[in-house]
Amino acid sequence: MEPVTLTTDRLVLRTVGPRDTDAVYAAAQDPDIQRWTTLPSPYLLEHARVFCEQTVPYGWADDSMYAFGLFLGAPDGDLVGMLGLHMRSTGTAEIGYWCAKEHRGRGYITEAARAAARWSFTRLAVDRLEWRAEVGNTASRAVAERVGFTVEGVLRCALDNQGVRRDCWVGSLLPSDLGLPSTAPYLPAPARA
Repeated sequence: MEPVTLTTDRLVLRTVGPRDTDAVYAAAQDPDIQRWTTLPSPYLLEHARVFCEQTVPYGWADDSMYAFGLFLGAPDGDLVGMLGLHMRSTGTAEIGYWCAKEHRGRGYITEAARAAARWSFTRLAVDRLEWRAEVGNTASRAVAERVGFTVEGVLRCALDNQGVRRDCWVGSLLPSDLGLPSTAPYLPAPARA
């Protein structure tokens, strides 16, 4: 797929490329981003270069990952953060995100995640969008819950961060949670009596 650009009231979500390497590198120096995400640590300029010039374009080209830089107000505005949709299987994608330290607490990631979720449901034929975060990453969980994800539980030993296996929360968002139709029929389990 060719990269697409999404817009919200305050953000432009677009693919990143060579012109964004320095901004991605600078934002990823934040210890909280390196602690709670699976980015390499320490995060080197070469990591940002490979991400912006190879990982992101290849993900779009082979439909395995759709990464968006979140930019304030315009395609060349300040980098607010990154958001990615990773295809896990047919009809299922996983969302991941991080926010630059100076832009936290303003609802930007929630806004971007809602837009990306709608796009995934209407353009990618996703019927289940998953969110995962290491247990303890309360900021990521708060965003997921504001978007409308249902936290389904804890997966033991399900996340690898810097070579250490960790427990993670898992949640899901379905098209119906946003008032959208599914691409495939869904038959939920009967409610317990």
